[in-house]
Amino acid sequence: METIKLYYQDAFLRRFDATVLDCAADKKAWRVVLDRTAFYPEGGGQGADHGTLGGVNVRDVHEADGVIYHTCDKPLAVGETVTGEIDWQRRFDHMQQHSGEHIVSGMLCSTYHCDNTGFHMGADTVTIDYNADIPWEGVLEIERRANRYIWENHPIVIRYPEPAELAVLPYRSKKALEGPVRITEFPGADMCACCGTHVETSGQVGLAKFIGWQKFRDGVRLEVLFGQRALDYLALSWQQNSAIGRELSVKPDATHAAVTRLKEELSAVKQRCDALETEHFASLAAQYDGAGNVLLVQPSMEPDSVRRLCDAVSRTCSGRCAVFAGTDGGYKYAVIHPEQNITPFMKAMNAALRGRGGGRDGFAQGSAACTEEEIRRFWAENT
Repeated sequence: METIKLYYQDAFLRRFDATVLDCAADKKAWRVVLDRTAFYPEGGGQGADHGTLGGVNVRDVHEADGVIYHTCDKPLAVGETVTGEIDWQRRFDHMQQHSGEHIVSGMLCSTYHCDNTGFHMGADTVTIDYNADIPWEGVLEIERRANRYIWENHPIVIRYPEPAELAVLPYRSKKALEGPVRITEFPGADMCACCGTHVETSGQVGLAKFIGWQKFRDGVRLEVLFGQRALDYLALSWQQNSAIGRELSVKPDATHAAVTRLKEELSAVKQRCDALETEHFASLAAQYDGAGNVLLVQPSMEPDSVRRLCDAVSRTCSGRCAVFAGTDGGYKYAVIHPEQNITPFMKAMNAALRGRGGGRDGFAQGSAACTEEEIRRFWAENT
């Protein structure tokens, strides 16, 4: 006997009574079947409801052949009448995300003559795939249109059309459907075959905010938030932007310009530091003119600086040059011996100094988890 689906009769039903028809052990849980339920099973891109049955936690819900199975922490007695309570915060969030997805997908698909080829409602964001190259500017325009539609508070229309009517309806669907088809429509925005739970009016979606865009297969993948998720995201973004503004002594609406100016200043400072480093490296290189094999152990430097110092000294010392920069337990290194095969030396050095790295044509670069004493001992024994 198929389970009576109360969530289709009233998506806002939070509490209900039902009779337990079956309860079977399933690994470390129990699968409970009721005569009727308000728990929505996972499907159509929407996650399953959570909540309680008779005080027992419901942690998953699935449907098979019209029967809905509730995965519970503890068993329930067959024949018992139990009270079910839906985790309403989770359910309403799912309704906001799902209804919001319908609104933006309907607008995007009609505007760009494409299909929604994938939909995933994650714990944090909703991702939607489209088989068209939709520009980010176009996505933002749809966001403005969708929010206007949301605030106009249009009522949703859900129905099961007769086959003749269904045949001529311009509804969205990813596949051919058989039997009764549930059409979910936000008039003027979207008409789609859908099995999920939805809000009663577009206004209950609250807010739409796209937060991500990337190329995906033959189209794009978008990340979007609706309702409370969108509000929380914007609140956090504002808090972070305000904090940045305080650090830079500017108003929140001027942080981008301030950061751009700071990046330019940092770039100028880096160029000056690079020039000073080059002068310093040339001075060191002059000290080792004709010295043969040279080992330098230096304070921490960026890998590129380690390489540049090693290159400068190797040009004057007429031998093998190794530069290690860091502190005991973590060094960056560069080794240069022009026109020499240093592969055997590098293999031995990495083995002795717990190093990782490599190179070719007389040059190698990497890191080593060793001490300065170990570096100097290896150098003395192998040069």
